[in-house]
Amino acid sequence: MPDMLLEKACPGPVCGVDEAGRGPWAGPVSAAAVILAPRKVPKGLNDSKKLTARQRAELEGEIKHRAVAWAVAYATVEEIGALNILQATGLAMRRAVEALSTPPAFALIDGNYRFSLACEVKTVVGGDGISASIAAASILAKTARDRLMEEMDAAYPGYGFAAHKGYGAPAHIEALSRLGPCPIHRMTWAPLRDLVAAGVDPINQD
Repeated sequence: MPDMLLEKACPGPVCGVDEAGRGPWAGPVSAAAVILAPRKVPKGLNDSKKLTARQRAELEGEIKHRAVAWAVAYATVEEIGALNILQATGLAMRRAVEALSTPPAFALIDGNYRFSLACEVKTVVGGDGISASIAAASILAKTARDRLMEEMDAAYPGYGFAAHKGYGAPAHIEALSRLGPCPIHRMTWAPLRDLVAAGVDPINQD
């Protein structure tokens, strides 16, 4: 289970940073940054993918209540298209870190890519299963993005965004073949480009 050993080994304050939504075909990518107090770590923290939706929702409230500071930020579909998903993820992470009410001295980032942030950085492969701060960030990034995609389901009905959150699920593929892409689809993604090349026209839902 994630603990605070990495955080204690770094000069503080230390924030954990993680993203959600790098892989979907639609919607923004989100990132969260969290500074935890060693004596106020919520119980049950883990990689958000290993938790149920109910567990994530309960932990989200605990994290926000107990954390020294937390922030969630996004990079838009347009920014993903302009920058590529890797650089857009870094942009969302920078925004999250810069939005913290307590500036961190050190950031622990999940993964192996060393994004440039306004503090010292350490990458941690599998960090959401090792670091409590990164696990907390993974939960906040995931719950925030999931809620946003539920809102997008209401704004762009028929695609099933509330269920699959923009990933390439069979129901999403079927909806795309029937409706065509909508304004929140990542048109730089190869599967979407292929649909348009095959004659499926984007719809105007602005």
